Amino acid sequence: MTIEGPDTGINLFAIGDIHGCLLPLEALLSKLPILWGVDYLIFLGDYIDRGPDSRKVLELIIELKKSYPERVFPLKGNHEWLFERYLIGLDVNVFLYNGGASTLRDYLEDRDLKIPQEHVNFIKSLPLFLETSSYIFVHAGLHPEKPLALQTEEDLLWIRQRFYYYPGKFPKKVVFGHTPFPEVLHLEDRVGLDTGCVYGGKLSAIRLPDEELFQIECRRR
Repeated sequence: MTIEGPDTGINLFAIGDIHGCLLPLEALLSKLPILWGVDYLIFLGDYIDRGPDSRKVLELIIELKKSYPERVFPLKGNHEWLFERYLIGLDVNVFLYNGGASTLRDYLEDRDLKIPQEHVNFIKSLPLFLETSSYIFVHAGLHPEKPLALQTEEDLLWIRQRFYYYPGKFPKKVVFGHTPFPEVLHLEDRVGLDTGCVYGGKLSAIRLPDEELFQIECRRR
């Protein structure tokens, strides 16, 4: 997916991995100096699993997307990918091992699993990346030896060291999540925004192009 970038003079805000941490997300959104309906808001994936409020996080993001369909862009993370596969009976144990049980508990009603079709459709519809004139937003990163058109789901959702330790330079700044760092990884051509909120770190956002950071301290779950 491609949109016009910050060369238009409009700010872009990107938010790192949330993992069911609703209260920090609400606090961060209230802290962002975003002009709703004008600025862009990009979520980098991993809205669910491990934290206490995965369902409510999804509901909040779905409502934001409904309210500002041309300005709010949630991307797919590897945890949404695992959830999607779980729903069709694939990689069940992998999903559960990676924190999926906490998500399923949010959808239990009288001991029955009831997942709204709207949530299923939302998960399925999430794009793998967003490109602007100056940036690429993606969950995990890019395979450094492939053009964007040839990147696979595995590259975009799961890559780690091969991407962020890459000694070369990417043609556009890559804003990503997936790998938790103690602080925002801020390189010339790479910005890592997963600061481990669900592990007691921070929930982080960045405003582009001025690169101001916004953060909320999180309690360990």
